[in-house]
Amino acid sequence: MPQRHRPHPRRSVRGTRTALAALAGALLLGACAAPAAPAAAPAASPLPTAATTPGGTLLVADFGADTVTFVDPERGAVGTVPVGRAPYGLVVGADGRAWVATAEGVAVVDTRTRTRLARIPYRTTGTGPVTGGEYRGGGMGIALSPDGAHAYVGVNVPGTTGVLEVVDTTRTEVTAAVPVGRRPFDVDVSVDGSEVYVTGHDSFDVTVVPAGSLRPRRIEVAPYGTEGGLGSWLKPHYAVVRPADGMLLLPFEGERLAVVDPRTGRTAVEEMTADTHQHGAAVTADGRLLVVGTGAVEPGKGKGPSLTVRFPDGSERVYPLDGPHEDVAVSRDGRTAYVTGGFTRDGYWNGITVVDLDSGSSRRLAAGSRPLGIAVLG
Repeated sequence: MPQRHRPHPRRSVRGTRTALAALAGALLLGACAAPAAPAAAPAASPLPTAATTPGGTLLVADFGADTVTFVDPERGAVGTVPVGRAPYGLVVGADGRAWVATAEGVAVVDTRTRTRLARIPYRTTGTGPVTGGEYRGGGMGIALSPDGAHAYVGVNVPGTTGVLEVVDTTRTEVTAAVPVGRRPFDVDVSVDGSEVYVTGHDSFDVTVVPAGSLRPRRIEVAPYGTEGGLGSWLKPHYAVVRPADGMLLLPFEGERLAVVDPRTGRTAVEEMTADTHQHGAAVTADGRLLVVGTGAVEPGKGKGPSLTVRFPDGSERVYPLDGPHEDVAVSRDGRTAYVTGGFTRDGYWNGITVVDLDSGSSRRLAAGSRPLGIAVLG
């Protein structure tokens, strides 16, 4: 991609950082730039439609291909299903259907038989050509309502604000479209399903969308301020809903955790310790926050890739990772994290790092082609 973050002065909780002015001339739009020539790993062969998928299998979105890959957490890739160009996020319902946000539409996959059931076109126009790369138009973040009746997908419209499209999962069609922030990296749903939260990467915000009225409300989330605009590194990427109280948790740079009250729009800021540019996040049933650190935004201006495990009392463990990663999911028993190596910038790899959350020990597992989104199947 031709565009990269253009950093601006970084005001750390531990002190003011030196401005990243040396990069300003070379970096254009603010975000994480993808490599021009991704190296694709050989995809696993599709399995017969009669195959069944055991619980605990992982499903990853192959941003570097047009598939999702099924991954045995011990052996690696065991099958693929074509879904559409450059799949980004995915989510799996209790019925075993996966909803995958691609550049072409939302693909519906039966994870039990490993077959694609449908691909639902977007209602939004102006998303540009069907292509790959981080700046491509089309679906990014995606989430399901708790009852599984609706899928919510954030659609990127290059050069302008994004759209939240609402999919009726029974009719498998888009029934509504709501304007949201720029480049909707992530979509989350409140525990009771009454609200949808869309993280706008390039607009420093979360858009709160009531599931009933669909009347959007913007909350700015910018613990470093908005200086630098599109050229800033210091933007929100992914969020999680804290199970205990419904607060939104958005990590920034391994330094600041924005705790957003979606009811009042107020944001409190807590200190983090990893000191690394952060992307994917997940939360366990007992309230631990897991955050993927991708590495320093500039050599010598932060620490390397890591996985932060933050406990409800605010204490943290930071486990190093070998190279940049993008997103994370947690095993059903809460003891193991699966971190995708796809990444949206240079340095990605075609696999998953499996992390023991008690000891921090890890192993690498070949899986997919530039895997981004990930889910653990029930």
